[in-house]
Amino acid sequence: MAVSITIISDTHQMHEDLVLPGGDILIHCGDFLELFDRDGPGLGPMDEWFGRQNYHHVLVTGGNHDIALENAWQLGVKSFENAELLIDEEVTVSGLRIYGAPWLPDLPGHAFYLDDEGLRRKWSAVPSDVDILITHVPPFGILDRSSRGMQFGCAHLRDNLPRIAPRLHCFGHVHASAGEMQSGATLFVNASSAISGQKAVRPPFTIEMAPR
Repeated sequence: MAVSITIISDTHQMHEDLVLPGGDILIHCGDFLELFDRDGPGLGPMDEWFGRQNYHHVLVTGGNHDIALENAWQLGVKSFENAELLIDEEVTVSGLRIYGAPWLPDLPGHAFYLDDEGLRRKWSAVPSDVDILITHVPPFGILDRSSRGMQFGCAHLRDNLPRIAPRLHCFGHVHASAGEMQSGATLFVNASSAISGQKAVRPPFTIEMAPR
């Protein structure tokens, strides 16, 4: 039986503007907050909003703007009651193996930044043959071009994809490249909700996936 999945990302505290269809799984690929929201007042409203959505499961990972989320995680403080935060973690939901991790390159001083060695270590640890991979950053060369044509994907993530072989890889980070792309057996979804240059959001991405 197919599982209905809604994917969003980069809501930047505009989540109340989204209209979601409901279903089995809601995925948020990070950037709930604005960059300088270091104390996390936006996390409570975000969690309350998750609790109002019509989904059986809500799965999230962090993004580079989510400094308050990273701070809470490092202190062992639970940020969400109505969503499951995935940081280097695999869960099985509705028969689907799902792995989430927030790490990204190039932005020291932002949340969840790692250097090359850290990124190699993290992406090498992702298990093979997961059904869904949730990251914040795109893999280099896939739905990762900014409005100025620059590529902001992670090369170390790209290098591990043939081994990981996810059926669905969802992410955000690069607002201008929101969309879907099929490559081989993997559907890539840049689910960035924020529209570049506007205080507005685009509709969520929805797919259906059957367990293996």
